[in-house]
Amino acid sequence: MLEITFSSFPTLQTPRLLLRDITPDDAEALFRMRSDERVMRYLGRPMQTEISESAQLIDIIRHNFAENEAVTWGISLHGEPALIGTIGFWKMDKAHHRTEIGYALNADFWGRGIMDEAMTAALDYCFKVLNFHSVEANTAPENVASGRILEKHGFVQEAYFRENFYFDGQFLDSRIYSKINPWH
Repeated sequence: MLEITFSSFPTLQTPRLLLRDITPDDAEALFRMRSDERVMRYLGRPMQTEISESAQLIDIIRHNFAENEAVTWGISLHGEPALIGTIGFWKMDKAHHRTEIGYALNADFWGRGIMDEAMTAALDYCFKVLNFHSVEANTAPENVASGRILEKHGFVQEAYFRENFYFDGQFLDSRIYSKINPWH
């Protein structure tokens, strides 16, 4: 079994970004993302309608980290503390050394290579520090941009599940990608 024990929050830096702890002060920025139809279109979650929903999500993110069950970073630009996105490993299967990555970016920042940069840092941490053997990503087949960034980072499509996910009154398909730790 893979042992994960966080002693402090692992802040990561890239040339343009700070991947940092998400705090209650980020509720408003997170709410802007989670109430934006463009961001939520493929996430299979209802759009948030109240800022309190973002505050509750932040509480869950922080609790899961404290319990060594997940790590989710807030993405900010250097010198600009505002949260513009999230990336993390939220579903850790420690028995099988596998985790699932999830990410979202404020639509105003799309097309700038931000998620590409954040994903590089997060995957390096996942494989080199946490020592997971593999990472999976579950995407909506229609989310071409998500598939493209995963493939750019060495993920391969592992499965295509037909109508395996029920959301908003309909059954949806899922495309599953995975990446094996290249340092093993």
